[in-house]
Amino acid sequence: MAAPRSTTTLEPARPARLAPGGVEGGSVVAGRVRSWLVRRAGGTPVLTVLPYLLLAFLAAISVPIRHAGGRSPAAELVLAAVLAGWMLCLFTLRPAWRNRPAVMAVFLAGVVLVTLLLVLRAPWFGFFTPAAYLYAYRLVPWPGQLAAVAAVAVVAGTAQAYAVPLHDAAGIATYLAIVVANALPMCGYAWLRQNLDRQDRQRRQALAEVSAANERLAASLADNAALHRALLDQAHQAGVAAERQRLAREIHDTMAQGLTGIVTQLQAAEQAADEPARWRRHFAAATALARESLTEARRSVHELRPEPLRTGRLSEALAEVASRWSARSGIDARVTTTGTVRPMATDAEVTLLRVAQEALANIAKHAGASRVGVTLSYLAHEVALDVRDDGRGFDPTAPSVRRTDGGFGLVAMRQRVEARAGSLTIESEPGLGTTISARIPTEPDA
Repeated sequence: MAAPRSTTTLEPARPARLAPGGVEGGSVVAGRVRSWLVRRAGGTPVLTVLPYLLLAFLAAISVPIRHAGGRSPAAELVLAAVLAGWMLCLFTLRPAWRNRPAVMAVFLAGVVLVTLLLVLRAPWFGFFTPAAYLYAYRLVPWPGQLAAVAAVAVVAGTAQAYAVPLHDAAGIATYLAIVVANALPMCGYAWLRQNLDRQDRQRRQALAEVSAANERLAASLADNAALHRALLDQAHQAGVAAERQRLAREIHDTMAQGLTGIVTQLQAAEQAADEPARWRRHFAAATALARESLTEARRSVHELRPEPLRTGRLSEALAEVASRWSARSGIDARVTTTGTVRPMATDAEVTLLRVAQEALANIAKHAGASRVGVTLSYLAHEVALDVRDDGRGFDPTAPSVRRTDGGFGLVAMRQRVEARAGSLTIESEPGLGTTISARIPTEPDA
């Protein structure tokens, strides 16, 4: 009878539990200790964890090495514990002390001294000197950093020259050469690092000064711009007041006097109704006074704000003027506006509107055109007005004569535009129509 087979029941794998004394528990505890050290020290693992790990490793390998030589590792372990406690109390647990150069100098001196004692007993502790170099570079300011690095280099050279006999001059020279070979490059690196840090500080300081100067310049420009706007506003207000006074004087000196003279002549003519010659003389005088007054009135009101601009923008005013002109002249006129419409100074709008009115009047009287195009263009830094017709054209180089019917001709148009720091150009050829372009600069957008 066959023996019964032994069977094994495979149970589902259970999640591994982290036992405090087991392998998993030990790794978790070590990880927590490392995280606590980093958080408590407020630094990077390079300075807060790596020195302890390196020191623990060197202390651990000291045990089999000493036992293999028949010696006790107690002295090395005690010195390693002293060094770990020194780093823990003066550096890891005291982040605020790192900003005290004197305290850090004492700390590094202790690290160098204990490491030197360890190296003298066990040269493999020379592998701890990289941690001491990091402390010297990070914690000791210049120029004390140079002495700190040189001290660590002596410890490193002592560890490397452990087998060199020091009972003769050759051994001592070899030892010194090894120390110098360690000190020169590390001190040179400290010097180079100091120069780079100094240049970086100077660069940051220069950038900060440039930034502060730019801020002061921007503030100055803003103040100047505000002052400029205030001065322009004052000048505008003063100009308005002066213009009102001028118009008041002109009305008093011309129109009022003219009307008074007309009334006087008409009254005289009424009294001379039975004397035809005398009546005609007074009537002719009244007519002459009326014409003179009309001329003066036209000249005075040219500077007032036109009616179309009182109820709308410049583009709307141009459309209204062109529509009325087209109805009177029978010529097709179209107004086009391009760009983003924005407010302009009143004087600038009046100037462009007057240019358009005069150009349309000239077209109706002289061009013999069938179509007219008026384009108002809002550009980045200026506003342009173009009036084009398909009429007979003319020679723009011919002398232009100011009209005497109360309007103003091409010369006056140019004077108006140039008074606003603008420009007026006329393009025309006989038989090819005429284009009048006026450009007036505007203030940049805020």
